[in-house]
Amino acid sequence: MPGRLYTATMGRLVAAFYDRTMRQPQEAGLAAKRAALVGRARGATLEVGAGTGLNLEHYPSAVTELILAEPGPHMGARLARRATGRAEVVRAPAERLPFPDARFDTVVATLVLCTVADPAAALAEMARVLRPGGRLLFMEHVRAEDPGVARRQDRVLPVWRFVADGCHPNRDTLAALEASSLQVEDVSHERLPKAPTFVRPLIVGSATR
Repeated sequence: MPGRLYTATMGRLVAAFYDRTMRQPQEAGLAAKRAALVGRARGATLEVGAGTGLNLEHYPSAVTELILAEPGPHMGARLARRATGRAEVVRAPAERLPFPDARFDTVVATLVLCTVADPAAALAEMARVLRPGGRLLFMEHVRAEDPGVARRQDRVLPVWRFVADGCHPNRDTLAALEASSLQVEDVSHERLPKAPTFVRPLIVGSATR
């Protein structure tokens, strides 16, 4: 019970301060990265782990339907307020998406695969709900290629997971994508601006079903 209470409290705090915490990275270039990536969305679109909705303003008119999935009740409440009249909000984890097969043209995942309990299952679900030829657009911070930074990511993991609502800064998400049924079509290695060194390595790209 104490562990659950602590986790719930941290989830509430992360949701309350998330936009404020992300303000500097957003202003230093993260918002532009979001806009460039999300601007590629087309047709019926699902965003997985939508958080407080920082991608919402960047979806183009080519998106004909927008559904935002978010498992956290506190993030979800903030997301619902931001999305009013612009998108449907569904409370669901990435590993168990409540949608039929081949439902979407585009799936978006930004800074979410670091937090899911089972990345392989989450990617399998994203692939399942994509139509043949559909596209996953991703932006994720990942395990560093620099061995020294990677060791630091490993060391901070136990503490960081709790203070950052389950985030694993040392996940090799690109390897998980390449091992999935999706075909990675483009990926760029970038940096998360104004972020601690151990969460700075970033991949941005797309994969198709």
